[in-house]
Amino acid sequence: MDRNLAMEVVRVTEAAALACARLMGRGDANAADHAAVEAMRHAFDSVDIDGRIVIGEGERDEAPMLFIGELVGGREAAQKCDIAVDPLEGTNLCATGAANAISVVAVAERGKFLHAPDTYMEKIAVGPAGKGVISLDRSPTENLKALARAKGARVNDLTVVILDRPRHRDLIDEVRRAGARIKLITDGDVSAAIATCDERTGVDLLMGTGGAPEGVLAAAALRCVGGDIFGRLKFRNDEEKERAKKMGISDKDRIYTIDDMATGDVMFAATGVTNGDYLKGVRFRPDGADTHSVVMRSKSGTVRYIEAFHKFDLKPNYDSTGVIGKR
Repeated sequence: MDRNLAMEVVRVTEAAALACARLMGRGDANAADHAAVEAMRHAFDSVDIDGRIVIGEGERDEAPMLFIGELVGGREAAQKCDIAVDPLEGTNLCATGAANAISVVAVAERGKFLHAPDTYMEKIAVGPAGKGVISLDRSPTENLKALARAKGARVNDLTVVILDRPRHRDLIDEVRRAGARIKLITDGDVSAAIATCDERTGVDLLMGTGGAPEGVLAAAALRCVGGDIFGRLKFRNDEEKERAKKMGISDKDRIYTIDDMATGDVMFAATGVTNGDYLKGVRFRPDGADTHSVVMRSKSGTVRYIEAFHKFDLKPNYDSTGVIGKR
């Protein structure tokens, strides 16, 4: 894929972040998500790709925009690619003004992303220092000890991010008994997985069960920076099992590696919506807004942080409905 595509994709996440950030703290998660979706879809129209959504807002009959299978981009170019998106990862975070809401897009060559069904996935993710030392076949305590050894640290030096859910009660208890510190989050495990790759965040490990599509997005980012992730699907009912079967998933107990979820030439972009561990959120000014984004490429291992000022009288201004508005 053309390396310049990464810089085009970050404009897509910026547009989505600008749109939904106008609804930060307004208490309407659906409206914030809708604004991000509409802005992202509109922004894709100017990207010179023949893109196909493989991780999106849902099936065609469930999502009006960016549904799985939807084609985006100019579509006249020869550059065919698969796209994984989460226009607003952390809808509730945005609605309440909490930290770590982001807008995310990952791009790969056709057929290089796992077509993950909309179900749960048990995950464990680490940064480069933990690559090759973690496994879902081991207990949380064993993984913590292995990571501590790899980092030349003690278990009680480590910080683990876990979604604050009743299903994680036993996991949380075991991690506490092992002596590690825990950061409980309400949403946003893609952001948490990425944070394991930056020592400045203080996050060492992500554990627990979250969305399977988010697992693929996390894998895309971690591949770009040399991190690692494993995932195992956790179906909630027979309907989800049947949907997975139709998507070609026959082994329901399989542990997916990072290369199973995202392989080949991968690009990843994310823009902060609210202030977080990894990215700063959108800051509006009277004449525009500031955004903070990250762009990654697996082929080169390049990670770029982009701080941009968007002057609204000179460029498209996405309002709180996700469409171009006027001041």
